Amino acid sequence: MNPLNERIDRFLERLNDAKKRNLYFYQAPIEKIYDAHVIVEGKDMIMFGSYSYLGLLNHPKINEVSKKAIDEFSTGAHGVRLLAGTTKLHIQLEERIAKFKEREASAVFSSGYVTNLTTISTLLTKDDYVFCDKYDHASIVDGAIQSRANFIRFDHNDMEHLQDLLKETPDDKVKLIVVDAIYSMDGDITPLPELIELKKKYNAALMVDEAHSLGVLGKNGKGIEEYFNINNEVDIDMGTLSKTIPSVGGYIAGDKNLIDFIKHNSRAYIFSAALPPPQVMAAIKSFDVIEEEKWRIKKLWENINHYTLELKKMGYNTMNTQSAIVPILLKDDELALKLTRILWDEGILIFPILTPAIPPGTSRLRSCIMASHSSEDIDKALRALYKGGKDLGLI
Repeated sequence: MNPLNERIDRFLERLNDAKKRNLYFYQAPIEKIYDAHVIVEGKDMIMFGSYSYLGLLNHPKINEVSKKAIDEFSTGAHGVRLLAGTTKLHIQLEERIAKFKEREASAVFSSGYVTNLTTISTLLTKDDYVFCDKYDHASIVDGAIQSRANFIRFDHNDMEHLQDLLKETPDDKVKLIVVDAIYSMDGDITPLPELIELKKKYNAALMVDEAHSLGVLGKNGKGIEEYFNINNEVDIDMGTLSKTIPSVGGYIAGDKNLIDFIKHNSRAYIFSAALPPPQVMAAIKSFDVIEEEKWRIKKLWENINHYTLELKKMGYNTMNTQSAIVPILLKDDELALKLTRILWDEGILIFPILTPAIPPGTSRLRSCIMASHSSEDIDKALRALYKGGKDLGLI
C-alpha cells in the first residue's frame, strides 16, 4: 500500500472508532443561534465552545449595518486590496481599529491565521531571529517557519529562558519576539512587562497576538497593554475579527511606517481578495458596541470568576487560566471524550481538546465563557460537570 494511504488509514481508524462509539463531537452543524444558546440536531444547547466572549454574535445593531452594507456595496469586493478591492469601508475599518488600539495605523487581512503567517514571513528573512513561546498559536509557528529566519522557541512564559536565548544572539541581527496575549489552550496571560524589558535590553521587536484578549482584558476591553497599564510598548499588535468581533479577518496595528511596509510587501495583502463589505461593516460596528456597552466586560468577568471558582471547589484542575478560556485538565483522551458525551446529553455544548493538538497527557475540555451566558446557564453547566465528574470518578 502507498505510505500516504497508510497514514490516512491509520487516522481514519481512530476517527471511525470515535464515531461508532458516539464520541465524535466536531463539526456539529449549528441550526440556529440565540444569545448563548444554539440548536444542534434539533436540540437546544448552551454554547460553551464559542469565541464570542462579549456575546456580540447576532447583535441586532451589528446585523443591521451589515445588511445595509450589502445594499450599498454588494456581497463581495472587486479584487485584492492593493488594486480594485478597497472600498471606503475598508479604510474606515482600519482607521477604527487604529483608534481603538491607540495606534497610528492598521492593516486588515482575510483571516487571523493569515495575519500571523504573512506578517512574520514578510518582516523577517533567513538572516534574522524569531523567538516564540512554545505554546504560541500554530499560525505563529507557521509564519516563523515560512520566514526562513532562525526559529528559536522558549519554554512557556519562562522569561529567564528567553533571556538566555537572546544573550546568544548577535547584537547586529534583527530579532523578533512573538507571543500570544492569552494562550488559547491554557487561558493564561503572557508576562508583558517582563517581555518589554527584555525586548528593550536586547534591541528586539515585540509582536503580540491579541486573538483571545481583545474585548476580554482591560477595563475597556482594549487588550493586554490596558490590562497591564502599559502604553504603546508592543511594536506589532495583532488581533482577529472573528472572536470577540463577530466578523471575519485579522489585523495588524502599529506605527504608520510598519503598516505601509506590510501593505506593500505582504503576499497575503497583495494577492488575497479583500474582505466582503458586510463583514467589514460588522467589524466597524462591533468596536462601537464594545465602547457603548461596557457592561458586557463586567458581566463576562462575573461569569468567568463564578465558573472557575466553582470548578475548583469541585476538585477540577483548571490549570493556570486567567481569562475567558477555562480548561478542565483530564490528561486522558478517553476520559475527555466520555465527559463530553455526558455534557452534550445534558444540553451543554463543549468540546474536548485532544492529542496531537496538545502534548500527550494534557487532554482537556475547554470552556469558553461569554457575557451572554446567564447565571442559569453557568449553573446548569456546573451541575452537569459535577454529575459527569462523579459518574466518571474524576472528582
